[in-house]
Amino acid sequence: MTLTALDTFLAVNPHIIACELTQVRGSSPRAEGTFMLVAPDAIFGTIGGGALEYMVIDHARRLIIQGRAEEAMDVPLGPEIGQCCGGRVAVGLRYADAAIRRELVQRIAAEETAKPQVYVFGAGHVGRVLAQILALLPVRVEVIDTRREELDQLPSGIASRRVAMPEAVVRSAPEGSCFVILTHDHALDFLIAFEALARQDSPYVGMVGSRTKRAKFASWYVEQGGDREALDRLVLPIGAQGLGDKRPSVIAALAAAEIMVQIGGREAASGPTRTPVKMGVTSGEY
Repeated sequence: MTLTALDTFLAVNPHIIACELTQVRGSSPRAEGTFMLVAPDAIFGTIGGGALEYMVIDHARRLIIQGRAEEAMDVPLGPEIGQCCGGRVAVGLRYADAAIRRELVQRIAAEETAKPQVYVFGAGHVGRVLAQILALLPVRVEVIDTRREELDQLPSGIASRRVAMPEAVVRSAPEGSCFVILTHDHALDFLIAFEALARQDSPYVGMVGSRTKRAKFASWYVEQGGDREALDRLVLPIGAQGLGDKRPSVIAALAAAEIMVQIGGREAASGPTRTPVKMGVTSGEY
């Protein structure tokens, strides 16, 4: 979910039911606090798909037709509804009045701000595909390059910046940022990686290349005073996964998976990052 997409959905749909998982017991396709919005002819978001989602959509549209503002559902995720998760969920359905709409916008804005930042250094073949994949994931991505002509080839909607000294971006990056290094210049790659490995807060530092490039970087890095132990944090080559596939799209897909695994591991180790927000109650009819 993005704030822009939410704003568009709210603007074109005057009658919406906000459907939120208010309690999750046992196994469930989505976590407590997950929500979707149901309009008469459109859906925004998902609470997990399958029979549960279809059931909730039917209930939400019935509320719209009847002019009712509220309903609560308690659904076993088992054979009774044709799902096999085995858990049980409570779902709160609320008519999205002006107050709830404001709350939804604030909530998505806060979630976007809290997303981990991923910097992709290099807008070449792998960098462009990687940026497109990351744009679909719960991270903020920005592509950094010294070449305007390469940045101009990025799809619209992907943040980018042309800078003369990309390594300086690493120093000013927000805490917990990830750095993926795929520039056209090995010397520049090395400078960026040196700065990235100096940061202990980064879940992922990766560089495109080969085992030979890793050996050359390691030698140069130590000569420049880098910490040998920090080299263990460097993923080089990125997106290898034992496949040896050199197609840009495959490398980018596997690198994106590596990044998300490392971000997820860091988040799991630090505990929950937010408490689910319960949407306000709307009483009676609308």
